[in-house]
Amino acid sequence: MTFSVHGLAVARGIAIGRAVLVASSRVDVAHYFITTDQVVGEIDRLKRAKEVVFQEVQRLQLALPKDAPTELAALLDVHLMLLQDELLAEGVAHWISERLYNAEWALTSQLEVVARQFDEMEDLYLRERKADLEQVVERVLRQLKGAPTGVPQPAVRRPGSQRQQDLLLEDTEDVPLVLVAHDLSPADMLQFKQSVFAGFVTDVGGKTSHTAIVARSLDIPAVVGARNASHWVKQDDWVIIDGDAGVMIVDPSPIVLAEYGFKQRQASLERERLSRLRLTPAVTLDGQKIELLANIEMPEDAASALAAGSVGVGLFRSEFLFMGRASHLPGEEEQYQAYRRAVEGMQGLPVTIRTVDIGADKPLDRNVRETVHLNPALGLRAIRWSLADPAMFMTQLRAILRAAVHGQVNLLIPMLAHGKEIRQTLALLARARAQLDAQGVAYGPLKVGAMIEIPAAALTVPMFLSYFDFLSIGTNDLIQYTLAIDRADEQVADLYDPLHPAILHLVANTIAHGQALDKPVSVCGEMAGDPSLTRLLLGMGLRSFSMHPTQILAVKQVVLRSDTTRLKPWAEKVLASDNPAELLASV
Repeated sequence: MTFSVHGLAVARGIAIGRAVLVASSRVDVAHYFITTDQVVGEIDRLKRAKEVVFQEVQRLQLALPKDAPTELAALLDVHLMLLQDELLAEGVAHWISERLYNAEWALTSQLEVVARQFDEMEDLYLRERKADLEQVVERVLRQLKGAPTGVPQPAVRRPGSQRQQDLLLEDTEDVPLVLVAHDLSPADMLQFKQSVFAGFVTDVGGKTSHTAIVARSLDIPAVVGARNASHWVKQDDWVIIDGDAGVMIVDPSPIVLAEYGFKQRQASLERERLSRLRLTPAVTLDGQKIELLANIEMPEDAASALAAGSVGVGLFRSEFLFMGRASHLPGEEEQYQAYRRAVEGMQGLPVTIRTVDIGADKPLDRNVRETVHLNPALGLRAIRWSLADPAMFMTQLRAILRAAVHGQVNLLIPMLAHGKEIRQTLALLARARAQLDAQGVAYGPLKVGAMIEIPAAALTVPMFLSYFDFLSIGTNDLIQYTLAIDRADEQVADLYDPLHPAILHLVANTIAHGQALDKPVSVCGEMAGDPSLTRLLLGMGLRSFSMHPTQILAVKQVVLRSDTTRLKPWAEKVLASDNPAELLASV
């Protein structure tokens, strides 16, 4: 019987094939008490299992192919860090020695304790790191049970009916396989990339979970957060993954198969057609040149930015260099080399590096985690965290200044709201230059910009423009802070609205002030990569968009078909409306 399962659409496209299930190791965990003379042996058994998994993950890192997404290496680092986590190890040892639990029982008990701490975190990215912890535990449990720790690699691909094969495969002999799991670890994703799977569905995860991040970087159809999908689907069921709608259809009828087979072919043709626009300049019908930039996380992402036809990097999220570095932060030389690789990788095109956006519930020091933050999103994060640790901040500034020798580099400061923060930041930048001068170290010129992501900043744009060379609107946080909406909270997620009149007015006001002073303004949040909003932003006067590389060609297509002289009066009507979504649908 045909039925559908709904989740979150995180990676576009359609995949059709047979389901391959990955069972959860925690479904069948042994629970029994041990004797006091077995404690040492049980702890040693657990240590050996963790060491085997640690070595497996290290081997996967070393075997990463050159074309593997850079997110995989970073996420594997997170798993290695969690395998060595003292809180997890000490807690498990406590359950074994004090409660006399067997190793498997102790491990899952401590997982529940730590998982609750993750659930209480305000930050979406950190909260979803709970999935990484669960996956580490899964791999150790599999090792304790003597089971393989990776994604299953089917030896035989089983065909369906001749009618289904005709509908799905036409000239091919093999049936595509679709992975259905409770969750997928970074290590699983690496094996997934090298296997026969055409797409995947997971029970858990969000739009910023590692599975979503990697899926987008691989451009693989995926749906996450599908709740109990892995329990409803049987091994070898025919399934359709609609990565655009966030739906998985199980046991589809021949009519549905034919419909999605057609959609799949159309999507393939559309991507091929879009790829021809890669070298086409982004110019509107009325001759306005539009800057389409890429958002990247790691230096190696420069290659995908170039491949997508970007004319530079509008946002290099430097915090990815800091993630998982609890023992020590990256030093000046390490950061300099990373920024240099990104700059050289862009082959002379500009690279905008945002200073580290971390803090509050994203501490890099274990001791900081003990501090209670009633609302981490409003706490010591981003530039506030950097100004609270001038030595760390100066290290990053010197590294960025040095990297500017190798190409055009822009410096972007996140989460500014106060004039005193601006002055402190610029003073530290001047001091960093003076230190390099004193050391005789070469450095290059920087254009310095500010992120507009706090309503207070958007309402005092003239002050910001008096200090900075350019502005970049971070719409994700601007929406969240303006509307007082935690977009990770399912109970209010429907109120997270980029078309709310207040948001549109703040964005339009920022763009207008920048135009008046002839200073560049870009948008680097999700709004920039949404083709349905491209015309509205163009009508508002936006001429610089920064987005995930996979979105660039779709946005460029809209740009090439737009006339800003006609869009401007329409955008003014949208701004004057109390129901912008209705007018947006009319163009």
